[in-house]
Amino acid sequence: MAKTAIITGGTVGIGYELSKLIAADGYNLILVARNEKTLKSVKKEIEGAYKVKVETLSVDLADPKAPKKIFDFAKKSKAIVEVLVNNAGFGTSGRFDRTDLKKELAMIQVNVTALTELTHLFLQGMVERKTGKILNVASTAAFQPGPNMANYYATKAYVLSLSEGIYEDVRKDGVTVTTLCPGPTKTEFFERAEITKSRLLNNPMAPIMSAKDVAEIGYNALKKGRPVVVAGVLNKILAQSVRITPRFIIRKIAKILNQNG
Repeated sequence: MAKTAIITGGTVGIGYELSKLIAADGYNLILVARNEKTLKSVKKEIEGAYKVKVETLSVDLADPKAPKKIFDFAKKSKAIVEVLVNNAGFGTSGRFDRTDLKKELAMIQVNVTALTELTHLFLQGMVERKTGKILNVASTAAFQPGPNMANYYATKAYVLSLSEGIYEDVRKDGVTVTTLCPGPTKTEFFERAEITKSRLLNNPMAPIMSAKDVAEIGYNALKKGRPVVVAGVLNKILAQSVRITPRFIIRKIAKILNQNG
């Protein structure tokens, strides 16, 4: 039976580029996203270009029932899920006390709870089969606190910590868990987070990378079974610098970079 990869947020940005890379390696795909029209378009494109089977599922991961729907969909399709990519996620911006609490809680549901549930659900089968790979998309935000985007940074710190811990749990079972930590990337993220004018987008120390380049770095790390990969040389340097820089300085720098305008 053909191997299958599930990719959340697989129709735009990094997820879209990962979908093409994984399909090029002969995997059938189950693409998960909110926009059904975009799902159908990407399905047609990938099936035509790579001669693989693409199934689609339109769900919103902010719905607590979504992870189980995805798992049940894969089970009904009799798919042997060899690769799980938890790419879907979003951010919010502004002082935490002034942001929309419903959006903050929805972000935790998508970035943290859904990712955790999907990882747990599909990991069990991988461990039983002694084969499988998971790619959880975090961010360089995972390495420090982020004033003006406090909750987003916290969710990505959780993803990094959880994924590294699970990596050690299952590494001897033939299963790997890789965490991809991109810096600023050319996707729709900044528009949705309403930070298109932030200094983060105009920081010469961390230039914006293309989604294609980030996806290639992440997919290569996934294939090699690496636990963590930071996309981009400058982003690696900045992520490591956090370890030796006083926390009060890190907080102030992040606050300045995350200011919108």
